[in-house]
Amino acid sequence: MKKSNTKPRKSVHGTQEWAATNINIQSGCEHDCRYCYAKGNAVRFGRFKASDWRKPVINEKQVSRNHRNRDGRIMFPSSHDITPSNIDSVIVVLKKLLAAGNHILIVSKPEPGCIKRICTELADYRDQILFRFTIGSRNNSVLKYWEPNAPSFEKRLSALRWAYSKGFQTSVSAEPMLDTKIEKVIKAVRPYVTDAIWLGRANRLRVILSMTCPGDLAIQQEAAKLLGLQDYKWIHELYAKYRKDPMVRWKDSLKKIVGIELPSEKGLDI
Repeated sequence: MKKSNTKPRKSVHGTQEWAATNINIQSGCEHDCRYCYAKGNAVRFGRFKASDWRKPVINEKQVSRNHRNRDGRIMFPSSHDITPSNIDSVIVVLKKLLAAGNHILIVSKPEPGCIKRICTELADYRDQILFRFTIGSRNNSVLKYWEPNAPSFEKRLSALRWAYSKGFQTSVSAEPMLDTKIEKVIKAVRPYVTDAIWLGRANRLRVILSMTCPGDLAIQQEAAKLLGLQDYKWIHELYAKYRKDPMVRWKDSLKKIVGIELPSEKGLDI
């Protein structure tokens, strides 16, 4: 029998589940989330010291470049956040991307002022924008621990409500889920979500923390506790509770555990 020369298609994961490509305009991020994969990679490859990540540097060359129309949705940003210190540059880049006809997935732990400005200045492009706001817990103490400088739950919910009230497409990402009470987040955000609520586990948490928080034994203990609470039994119970909910979707970290086939094409958002 003749062997096929066709290679099996690789499954996609991470940001590729949501978007075909991504764009970023700075290195570092004021929010300084402890589990940040981008910070972990920057430290690992010697581009940043862990203590310097919260002092971001904008890439002016990326801000000033022109943009063409790309195939598939673009995720912006994916390795930093949108904050008051970079919002001017964010608006410049978004206007170029949208004017070229691109569809943009704006991902953020949202500062209400930044989201209001985006909604106001880019109102004419609302049909090309889908917001995805990260909210991994309703407990502000939990959020403060894992995401030290990011907005509170109330601020994130306010930003979500605002975008929804202005007719924008909205969604929420609870990846990573930062406790085992994620149903409280789902209940709170559901009325203001037009698209989906994504659930996900912290990927490679302890490995990333060894780079983002070097030598911090206490945070490794917290990570072990969180992963222990979110064991396979708990995940299967969560899946059983929401598997028929049309608004709830599952990131690759959970798909693998509950037996959902991973997509083989970038940006399907399923």
